[in-house]
Amino acid sequence: MKGTDDKQGGYRREGYINPIPTTDLVIEYALGQKYGIVLIERKNAPKGIALPGGFAEHGISLEDNAVKEAKEETNLDVILESPERPFCVHSRPDRDPRDHMISVTYIAQGSGSLKAGDDAKAAGLYDMSEVKGLLGTGKIVFDHERIIAKYLVHRGHATEEEVAEYLRAA
Repeated sequence: MKGTDDKQGGYRREGYINPIPTTDLVIEYALGQKYGIVLIERKNAPKGIALPGGFAEHGISLEDNAVKEAKEETNLDVILESPERPFCVHSRPDRDPRDHMISVTYIAQGSGSLKAGDDAKAAGLYDMSEVKGLLGTGKIVFDHERIIAKYLVHRGHATEEEVAEYLRAA
């Protein structure tokens, strides 16, 4: 197959359609006495609740893209927990109804003033009981429910059995 080098959009190979890379974040954040994770309400389709994130942009690393997306959608400054070791990568072709997307998800610590922006209609802080209450309701879009469930187990906020029970309802 013949390829082209396009300075605007990177290298392209004729005859290939590649998945689209994205970055998502589980942002741990405290506001007064409340501690939890930041979730957004999407402004664009598919509408619903999601982790902050967005399409990877040409010319910047995935780590920098995640930091940029956090700032754009939540107004928070974030420090990635492990920039070179993302929390998880999801690549199932059906994980996003828009197209075949690959999500590289990071855990981050957020600071600053929480405020929705860019593609986020709203941004909110959810404590762990509120997060668990969203699982299985169908309100969370993409496969972010699975990412959140993995996070809850990873941080010791839920057992694998509890998470399996929540997800059975989904």
